[in-house]
Amino acid sequence: MMRIVYCLLFLLSAQVIRAQKIDADLIRIKQRMDSVKHFSATVTLDLDVPFIRMPTKKAQIKYTKGSRMKFSSQDFVMLPKRGLDFSMNEIFKHPFITVDRGQEKRNGKTLKVINVIPTDAQSDLVLVTLYMDARASRIMESEINTRKDGSYTLLMQYAAANNILPNYVEAAFAIERLKIPFNFMGKDTKIDRKKMRSMDTKTGKIKMRLSNYDIKLG
Repeated sequence: MMRIVYCLLFLLSAQVIRAQKIDADLIRIKQRMDSVKHFSATVTLDLDVPFIRMPTKKAQIKYTKGSRMKFSSQDFVMLPKRGLDFSMNEIFKHPFITVDRGQEKRNGKTLKVINVIPTDAQSDLVLVTLYMDARASRIMESEINTRKDGSYTLLMQYAAANNILPNYVEAAFAIERLKIPFNFMGKDTKIDRKKMRSMDTKTGKIKMRLSNYDIKLG
């Protein structure tokens, strides 16, 4: 009986140690992202919300290592407060552990799946699921759950096999978290208020196409 108990304790300890070890592929991805000291790019944005018709918008995006990405535009651009930062800075801001969830096939490609679990109460992240291309050392998809701003997902595509940064990002989010300023959306935007009120689940997407990258590595 004691031998069985010791075996169970050993197996449990091994699982805890394995869970607390930071995933090596994620470390490699972080090292690649850390090599990007600054970048800027032109962004073409399309809003996909069932009850809002907004024409394609243009914006500029800037990123400096250690800071969140910043968007600027001469036109009104509706963006969620969270969910567009594909630098994944926030994941690495506080201590965390990772749990290997095996592999999953997405769009014909086998991706490694891990959970990132923050261990610091100061982190606003509750749970992050990452779908990684381990061979190319980059993140293809992420599902992010936060304490204050709900959940959102990111889907990323890359123009070339060795690119660090994506040329397409699709962010899905909850509309109710967006706090839409209807009175300031511009004359070129149409809102179907009846359809909006009739929808049980209000979700939307922002599709970003990035071009004219200016990247500084260090």
